[in-house]
Amino acid sequence: MRPRTIAEFSGQEHLVGEGRILRSMIESDKLSSLILWGPPGCGKTTLAHIIAAETKSHFIFFSAILAGVKEIRETFKEAERYAARGIRTILFIDEIHRFNKSQQDAFLPYIEKGVVTIIGATTENPSFEVIAPLLSRCRVLVLKQLEADAVCKLLVQALNDTERGLGLRGLSASDDALEFLAAQADGDARSALNTLEVAAGLTRDGSISLETAQEALQKKALLYDKGGEEHYNVISAFIKSMRGSDPDAALYWLARMLEAGEDPIFILRRMIILASEDIGNADPRALQVAVSALQAFQVIGMPEGRIIMGQAVTYLATAPKSNASYAGINEALAEVRKSGALPVPLHIRNAPTKLMKEQGYGKGYQYAHDYDDGYAGQECLPEKLAGRTFYDPKGHGYEKSIVERMEWLKSRKGKAS
Repeated sequence: MRPRTIAEFSGQEHLVGEGRILRSMIESDKLSSLILWGPPGCGKTTLAHIIAAETKSHFIFFSAILAGVKEIRETFKEAERYAARGIRTILFIDEIHRFNKSQQDAFLPYIEKGVVTIIGATTENPSFEVIAPLLSRCRVLVLKQLEADAVCKLLVQALNDTERGLGLRGLSASDDALEFLAAQADGDARSALNTLEVAAGLTRDGSISLETAQEALQKKALLYDKGGEEHYNVISAFIKSMRGSDPDAALYWLARMLEAGEDPIFILRRMIILASEDIGNADPRALQVAVSALQAFQVIGMPEGRIIMGQAVTYLATAPKSNASYAGINEALAEVRKSGALPVPLHIRNAPTKLMKEQGYGKGYQYAHDYDDGYAGQECLPEKLAGRTFYDPKGHGYEKSIVERMEWLKSRKGKAS
């Protein structure tokens, strides 16, 4: 059921909708090297196949899990043979983040010569997993988790398609069953189609009911998951109860989710996010409690795991609250996107070589431990942002101590000796 054309493709409208970047590249046959970054089952590999089919290119599929240096060299030799005949090669690299630095370096000259157009697929942040020279030669396109409606559409297509799907079997599925399968797939089309195939094998009367879908997935429908809306309402109520320091309400919404069959790991992950987003440095132990709860649950499991979750929830709900760290990183990111990659001040650059030292790298750096109270007060922001504040701690919880510390540091700046 892998879509063969853009017309068959579901989701990612921000990339493949009319007039959008990827669709325009395909229709004009003017493709540049790309990194497709997104969660599993959102269409990265499918888009690569569609691009190859619709842009008159030779297509080579390359898995970073299975390939080594020998396979890389053979692939480029093949691409050079096609280039000699005037045929462009699209090299699709699945899980490109698994290649090490030297392997990624090997692609650079062939991209520069135009021998290959790279399409890399990754579930990991390419900023950390792809080397800068390769990243600068590729356009990064972010794919989103598929919406339940898009997954539902794919399931209906699979039921009706007589060539590649289940159409010849004359099956039908209730709306409840399709909505359940789409919601439980968490945006992963591959997972949803696999479960549909299992459900089709379980039905005896040609109709896939909600009960059949539950049996195929080995998970009952969430009591609050009618079309997905109530599911999000309850998790929202849970988070807002903890944020609002109401442990009783937080325990109630936790119980609602557990009784309905929600994945406890999903709940615990949301608790970890809240520990940093809404509590932060007002109580630094909150993050430790949330992470420890996840690790303990993975060891213990249910039903005793509910005790661990209850303890963590009541701690987070009653902890002092601050979103200063959350607001600070958001403001810093906004500044980076606005001002770009401002140069690192020379005095805090690393200087491992003689040439770097001659260029002034590290000159004038004040080693904090050489100063009274371990504080030199030296500016570390880029020159254009000197004095800019991103972190504004609240005056309660542990952040009260942080405010006092920062005020003291501010009074000492420029006076360190």
